Parts: sequence; structure tokens; C-alpha cells
Amino acid sequence: MATYELYAKQQLPISLDEAWEFFSSPKNLREITPDYMQFKIKGKLADKMYPGQIVEYTVKPVLGIPLYWMTEIKNVQHKEFFIDEQRYGPYSLWHHKHFFKEIPGGVEMIDHVHYRLPLGFLGTIAHGLFVKKQLQGIFDYRVKTLEQKWGKMPSQVVS
Repeated sequence: MATYELYAKQQLPISLDEAWEFFSSPKNLREITPDYMQFKIKGKLADKMYPGQIVEYTVKPVLGIPLYWMTEIKNVQHKEFFIDEQRYGPYSLWHHKHFFKEIPGGVEMIDHVHYRLPLGFLGTIAHGLFVKKQLQGIFDYRVKTLEQKWGKMPSQVVS
């Protein structure tokens, strides 16, 4: 059973406080998820995440078929990082680390995901056919959406 990784880095021209305010609220997940996924949070959520928090939602990633997904916020280090793990859902493993770092002119955000698919060799085939591409597309959508919301970091000129 293969374990896959997804790594994404983005820099935005906002403060660390502003980035943390937005990303530490699970209620904002819908805003950075592609519309075709039909992301819907189930139940009520606290305004800010905390270790042990359960977030339940449904998504429709393939052919409009609804999938139930439950994640747990495992660890939160204020304005530095948080980690979520799938408790129930489409993956046999989902471990997602979100890092935030203040940089000149803004903030750098890093997503690092380790994941496995169920179904043995069928999962491996699905990964090659569409899962990897779809996950990358979701993270590409986030980059685009966040740049539309806050703008891009100015290009650095090196002399």
C-alpha cells in the first residue's frame, strides 16, 4: 500500500494575524474548496479550531456521489501550525499539516499532506487515473482563490 505526499506552498501579501484568523476557522473551508465538490459542513462549529475538534462534512468529488468525511484537529500551535487527520472518509490515511510563517511583506503558508487510498491495487490505479490530479486541482484552486481574495506577493528583484 503506497503512501503519497502532496506539498503546496503559497505566499500572500497579508499579515500572519490575518492569515491565522482566516485559516483557523473551519467555517472558511467552503470558500477555498471548488464548487463542484459541493462541500457542506454538517453540524455546528466553534469559530476557532482547537485540538480534539471534530469537523464533519460531505463532499461530492466523483460523479456527484456524496461522501461523508470526518476530520479531527489533532494539534494547534497558535499562529504557527495546525494538523488535521481523517477519522472517517474516503482515504485509509489522511494527515494534513498546515504551516504559517511571517515573511517580508506577507505570510508563507505550507500544506503537507500524507495520504493513502483504500482498495489496494485498485486504489493505486485510481490514484494514477484521477485522485492525484484531482487533489492537485483542489490545491491549485485554493491558490487562485486566495490570490483573488488578497492579491499576489510582489515579485522580488534580485540585483
